[in-house]
Amino acid sequence: MKITDAASFGAAIRARRKQLHYNQADLAEVSGFSVSFLSDLERGKPTAELGKALFVASLLGLDCNLTAREEE
Repeated sequence: MKITDAASFGAAIRARRKQLHYNQADLAEVSGFSVSFLSDLERGKPTAELGKALFVASLLGLDCNLTAREEE
């Protein structure tokens, strides 16, 4: 999935969480973050903390890779 903004990042987090059959309360317990934070993250709140967001992605088995776009 191509991540272009906070909303697409949040959608990827939500999809992976559901794929693993976790609810937000399960993920909150494992991550140490509140359900409120996880809800904001999944809804694409642009002010979600990057470090926390990347930690949640890692917990869910997702890697974040940045690649340069090809010059046209």
